[in-house]
Amino acid sequence: MPSHPRRSRLRRGLLAALVAASVAVPLAGAAGPGAVPAPAPAVRAPLRTATPEALAERYAATRADIGAAERAAARHGDHKRAAALHTMAGPARSFLSFDGRDGGRGVEVVGDLSHAERIAVLVPGAGIGIDHYWRLRNGALALRKELGERSAVIAWLGYRTPTTVGPAALTPGRATEAAPGLVRFMEELRRIKPEARTTVLCHSYGSVLCAHAAHGLRVAGIVLYGSPGTGYRNASALHTTATVWAGRGRDDWIADVPHVELRLPFVDIGFGTDPVSPGFGAEIFAAGSGGHSDYLKTGSEPLRNIARIVAGAAGSAKAPGEHHA
Repeated sequence: MPSHPRRSRLRRGLLAALVAASVAVPLAGAAGPGAVPAPAPAVRAPLRTATPEALAERYAATRADIGAAERAAARHGDHKRAAALHTMAGPARSFLSFDGRDGGRGVEVVGDLSHAERIAVLVPGAGIGIDHYWRLRNGALALRKELGERSAVIAWLGYRTPTTVGPAALTPGRATEAAPGLVRFMEELRRIKPEARTTVLCHSYGSVLCAHAAHGLRVAGIVLYGSPGTGYRNASALHTTATVWAGRGRDDWIADVPHVELRLPFVDIGFGTDPVSPGFGAEIFAAGSGGHSDYLKTGSEPLRNIARIVAGAAGSAKAPGEHHA
């Protein structure tokens, strides 16, 4: 079927933006977002066990780190940031780690990690930091409810995400920097929960990060959704034993992003092969008719199918007619 004229114009416009970014990125690379001051978190040894007692101790200690960041934000006069941090420091929240500096990092557990038999780790895309963390948490809550008992969802905001509209979102730089941290976290999780079935769920720019980390992720599955591409030609190039899944909603604007990769003297622009294309070789799950932010929306088709993949019942999640090896 020929491309819709509006989509063709959008593709040409986005391709022009990619080329323009090749000039902007080297000049803007040193400029970072204005960060609200926050103290460095306490240095803690990796978790050695996932007993309820050990986890409760870690959650309490991290709550103190969030509280310190809240007080720093209040002194700075950023009451919106302070309010967000106050909510995150609530007694019902369970953070394994937190760092309020430079836009914020955090790893939050939704559910009972100690007794979880199925674990999903959410890796967010562009535009997620402390001030918009609620978006990531809402997805984690919806997925945990869909999965039910004996499951846990971990919201992994372990890197400085690029802004949604900006040159950093068009290059693999942030993903390359963050990949070793994701690998280290997943190794720690595997040590404390070796018997759990673990799946990594990667949204939008987060799929670029997951692709760069894939060779070091010993997990059951890697799920790419709303992906602009990964920077790799096909799933085999990820060098992972995990089953690679991909899905895209019919109204997701990411479909109009040109799947090109430009290698320039200072930077690579774009992410290449579309993960839902037959040539990429991923298993395709039915992602419904929603948009870019709808994959973990309560009651949605992609949420149900992503939960099936996490639970190990992936057969019913496949899109009709998809039979990739």
